[in-house]
Amino acid sequence: MRPSNRAADELRAVTIERNVARYAEGSCLIKFGGTHVLCTASLEDKPPAWLRGQGRGWVTAEYSMLPRATHTRTRRESTSGKQTGRSQEIQRLIGRSLRAVTNLQGLGERQITLDCDVLQADGGTRTAAITGAWVALHDCVKWMRGRSIIKDHPLRDHVAAISCGISNGEPVLDLDYAEDSAAETDANFVMTGGGSLVEVQATAEAAVFSDGQLHAMLTLARAGIARLVDLQKTAVA
Repeated sequence: MRPSNRAADELRAVTIERNVARYAEGSCLIKFGGTHVLCTASLEDKPPAWLRGQGRGWVTAEYSMLPRATHTRTRRESTSGKQTGRSQEIQRLIGRSLRAVTNLQGLGERQITLDCDVLQADGGTRTAAITGAWVALHDCVKWMRGRSIIKDHPLRDHVAAISCGISNGEPVLDLDYAEDSAAETDANFVMTGGGSLVEVQATAEAAVFSDGQLHAMLTLARAGIARLVDLQKTAVA
């Protein structure tokens, strides 16, 4: 039995609340059980300096955790003068995931930044951030279209992410912290609404894993992400 008493293929309760930040061009609060992430999209009317004059835009992301998102207070990264390697790795993953489904030429020479701030962490913060950031990005480009800043919708597909793992020898979906911290294998899958893979991260923590176990996790992830995409569609309908 899983610590949460969920079935192996069962997601935590997932909710998506849009328009939670008054001044952002797009925003949502996404909850994967006890993991809560605020995602905001901010539009800048210019691309990064290295992209100027190329006729296309950029989508990037920043990720952080509030000091009491976890059981003990974590020092703000701004006070130390640099981000941790974990934060840099996660925000790059978020940016790559969103760019995979965005027509950057369709943005023109503009940049959209997705800020993903973890209010409360209980495992799967990066997967929740990717799934929520897509909703915030969708609403940002909708805002742009409503003001005739762009003509066509530049999002080609949905993108969402979910964690999987091998726990007590069995593949399971959407690990919370109690399960993730004790799992033999930890994996994260990012996929489009059409089912294509964007990124796979899989690591043997307490034991190596087989091809069959990797395939079993992929099967769980594919079904879980399909449900998340349905929630995204409902949220933005």
